[in-house]
Amino acid sequence: MEQQRIQIQNELISNIFGSFDENIKKIENAYSVNIINRGDDILISGEGNSVNKASQVLNALVSLAESGESIQEQNINYLIAEAEDDNLSEAKGVQDDFICMTMNGRALRPKTLGQKKYIDAIRKDTVVFGIGPAGTGKTYLAMAMAITAFKHNEVDRIILTRPAIEAGENLGFLPGDLQQKVDPYLRPLYDALYEIMGAENYLRNMEKGLIEVAPLAYMRGRTLDNSFIVLDEAQNTTPEQMKMFLTRLGYGSKAVITGDITQIDLPKGKKSGLTEASAILGNIDGISICKLTNKDVVRHPLVQKIINAYEKFEQKKSKQ
Repeated sequence: MEQQRIQIQNELISNIFGSFDENIKKIENAYSVNIINRGDDILISGEGNSVNKASQVLNALVSLAESGESIQEQNINYLIAEAEDDNLSEAKGVQDDFICMTMNGRALRPKTLGQKKYIDAIRKDTVVFGIGPAGTGKTYLAMAMAITAFKHNEVDRIILTRPAIEAGENLGFLPGDLQQKVDPYLRPLYDALYEIMGAENYLRNMEKGLIEVAPLAYMRGRTLDNSFIVLDEAQNTTPEQMKMFLTRLGYGSKAVITGDITQIDLPKGKKSGLTEASAILGNIDGISICKLTNKDVVRHPLVQKIINAYEKFEQKKSKQ
């Protein structure tokens, strides 16, 4: 039996421990340790390696709480997973990286090591592929980086695009003119713009032609200079569409391509342009391929469990 003692400021205790000590119970269950609060001292007891892991997770939580972060179940799950992979020291300073402020005054920062590497790649490279499951922040972080670059005059305009193919839907059955038909597909991009930039700022810049939200088909034949371009839902591009998009890139531009290769809505037998491009372009300087995983999911913890369940199901099905 081994014991370790950690000092925590009294005002941070409730944030770290959570309601009815639910955060601490999660750590205790993960490592089969006992954690006792004695004033400003936290006493951890159990087997040697388990105590070390629990201590690492608690110290990381202290750093998060000191930075003003409200500790959520996702934080606990993520830190436990990183401790298991011995990545905790690398992941510890992730949330020190500030991207921008939202309109409601919330600071946008990467929440996981995978997100931090994704953000660093966007800063460094001209073309970045962000590939991963739902809830990993691929699109939202790309949008935040685009808006930040625009505000800092690093680019003259923002262009946001998506292929208009979703879950077997057919545009012809939707009411309205072409713009009204494609708007529902682009809604997640509008939502992110409104939250980070504000509806008024977005509309003003859109009227000036400085921000454009359009279906991928509108990109054909154009050369996009001094622009930050985000291609979302890229798993639903064909190889031809992906090549067309990538060859639109002009001087002073940056492109971020996001997608989830487990949710391809293309007709059966049709290859995804995202899958093909990530296999072809991985060794070219100036291009990064960032693969986010279920560890990087920052939505409701249930989303992570759903993704894990589907992964296990697919693996089991592929073995049959």
